[in-house]
Amino acid sequence: MSSDSTMANGNGRETVPNGEPVLKRRRESDPQEPRNKVTVVLGAQWGDEGKGKVVDLLAMDADIVCRCQGGNNAGHTVVVDSVEYDFHLLPSGVLNKKAVSFIGNGVVIHLPGLFDEAEKNLQKGKGNIWEYSLIDDPVCPPLVFNFHQAVDGIQEQQRQQQEGKNLGTTKKGIGPAYSSKAARNGLRVCDLVSDFKVFEEKFRMLADHFLTMYPKLNVDIDGELKQLKDYTERLRPLVTDGVYFMHKALNGPSKKILVEGANAALLDIDFGTYPFVTSSNCTVGGVCTGLGVPPSYVGRVYGVVKAYTTRVGVGAFPTEQDNETGDLLQSRGREIGVTTGRRRRCGWLDLILVRYAHMVNGFSAIALTKLDILDTLPEIKVGVAYKVDGKPLPSFPANMDVLTRVSVDYQTFPGWCCSTEDARSFKDLPSQAQNYIQFIEDFLQVPVKWVGVGKSRESMIKRF
Repeated sequence: MSSDSTMANGNGRETVPNGEPVLKRRRESDPQEPRNKVTVVLGAQWGDEGKGKVVDLLAMDADIVCRCQGGNNAGHTVVVDSVEYDFHLLPSGVLNKKAVSFIGNGVVIHLPGLFDEAEKNLQKGKGNIWEYSLIDDPVCPPLVFNFHQAVDGIQEQQRQQQEGKNLGTTKKGIGPAYSSKAARNGLRVCDLVSDFKVFEEKFRMLADHFLTMYPKLNVDIDGELKQLKDYTERLRPLVTDGVYFMHKALNGPSKKILVEGANAALLDIDFGTYPFVTSSNCTVGGVCTGLGVPPSYVGRVYGVVKAYTTRVGVGAFPTEQDNETGDLLQSRGREIGVTTGRRRRCGWLDLILVRYAHMVNGFSAIALTKLDILDTLPEIKVGVAYKVDGKPLPSFPANMDVLTRVSVDYQTFPGWCCSTEDARSFKDLPSQAQNYIQFIEDFLQVPVKWVGVGKSRESMIKRF
């Protein structure tokens, strides 16, 4: 008998002469290629880069659009037919009636906020929440309650009193809700739609937990329970098994699956400018943990970069321009937070920061937004290196005390001093604007696939 021959043993399994069974499954060296992969859109700065517009553009050709992390602390604005839609919990893909919009287990959901958002957008003509699926067992989105939001405000007040500064949270209860999840006493969508009596007992225990910690907490427990019970029946038809849903979508017939990130790389709880960050992973790893998607099923990852840099609230900002230039960027760019209404701080494009985001996320290409905001500037600068005490920093610093002390080396470009708003192809842009974009590509070694020169879908120039 040859060395590679097999024979049947007593239990019907084939064996080789040494008695080892023949493996019928695929070997690691011959993996099965995923049938469908997800395309991911992520912010590459401190948020507010224009992700909603990029998602809206890609969602028009998508079958499924997913949210994988964050809550209604983030805001995306999409303009369609001169109508402006604001999204906080709903995926921006809701504007495509042919696509299923999916909210993953990594998202924390404030139900009053979800239904209110859906109704407001539906009144504008779009945003039917009944097209949505939420995740049920075995993993499902944690719930944000009113007392989480109240606690968020108290904690900010305490930080201000004790440390003389706060984190600048949106006070939407996102941090306390994720804290409940980590403490394993949080409640999820599946708890709400299963047995309301059991849910009520757990809800009162969780509320008591926070009341013990914050005796002055002013919340209407009975009123919130009544409201939640009213939402239950409306919510139940939307709930599905998320792991099975994604597995079926990834391994079934050909589908285009889009994942919409919220917040941005420098706000990531692990990789962002801690502690001035959000409470979830808004880098590419959050796609796997927030949707139940295996890493091998992640396809193209697009980073969204504003043509300058903005930041809401406190925290280090090396390229900030607290001067006339910053005021001009803020005014022309209408840099007001969609969620908070706060004025955004503005400064030059920081490519050290974006390069760091690329290291973490591995961007396939970039969407450069709001280029038109630079149209009136005679001179434009780009941050290309950091120094501390005159010495170059080899990488983006993890220590925020260091980041507050850096000086920035800039590359200076001549402005184009003309409008780019009507440009619909790359060759329509002034040569100075083309050079600016080319420099960004060369510095990051990542292609710029889209260039935004306005608010509408039509203002997104696709290069390839």
